[in-house]
Amino acid sequence: MKLFIFGYGYSARAIARELSPECDWIAATTRSESKAEAMRADDVEAILFDGQTPSDQLKATLAEATHVLVSIAPDADGDPVLNSLLAEIKAMPSLRWIGYLSTVGVYGDHKGVWVDEETECRPVSTRSVQRVAAEAAWQTLAAEIDVPLGIYRLAGIYGPGRNQMIKLDAGTCRAINKPGQMFNRIHVDDIALAVSIAARRRHKGILNVVDDEPAAPQEVVYFCADLMGLPRPQEQTFAEAEMTPMARSFYGENKRCSNIRLHELIGGVLRYPTYREAFTHMWQTDSWQAQS
Repeated sequence: MKLFIFGYGYSARAIARELSPECDWIAATTRSESKAEAMRADDVEAILFDGQTPSDQLKATLAEATHVLVSIAPDADGDPVLNSLLAEIKAMPSLRWIGYLSTVGVYGDHKGVWVDEETECRPVSTRSVQRVAAEAAWQTLAAEIDVPLGIYRLAGIYGPGRNQMIKLDAGTCRAINKPGQMFNRIHVDDIALAVSIAARRRHKGILNVVDDEPAAPQEVVYFCADLMGLPRPQEQTFAEAEMTPMARSFYGENKRCSNIRLHELIGGVLRYPTYREAFTHMWQTDSWQAQS
């Protein structure tokens, strides 16, 4: 496997680590030279890409890849990879699989009921509308070039260095209660598990990458506070809470995402079936504070 990753973010890094033992090489794009240094420490070839103008190095490396993972968000102009490298991707001689990291936000608001991969997408936010369009664009390309495309709709991502324990420790965590509100979430190690298996099998289709138990946000905060031996934050109603427009927009989408297909892919249980196993492990191993 020769893996090319567009966008070496939190999830992509975990996926790269999972697949590293079976890859001849891994290359990935970044916007910053400072981050490129950390990527090289991960034994990943770092290629600068501003999302608009691909370098000759990028094009040459991409041409050798067998697997491509896209972890760059679309914008008002569409998907930056397709906008700048469509011809190059069509001409890739060894391409065997494309993976696209999307979001469960594409489903929009379903009033808290269960949804699965066949459920109609009703995107609410601008970013989710853009995601639906990007998914469709990649599906069109994959069909044209006859390459398997896996679309992985990720729930709220957490893990070392990115979780409620950090805010609780800093005294900045809030417990916001909007009656009936449910959020789906997924530990970054389970994203790595799912997508690495998908890459090996050249999985094709749409997959919800979510854990086994959607939960109200304040329930997770209270569990973490109790685990850490800290006072539970005072509960705030959604109406009274001060939030950024983006944070508030997340509460406009309420659903429970099924992961039956995910279990079929991995053939067993997740590493962290719910937030309880994940936070207990991070607390016991002191791995919650920062990503190693």
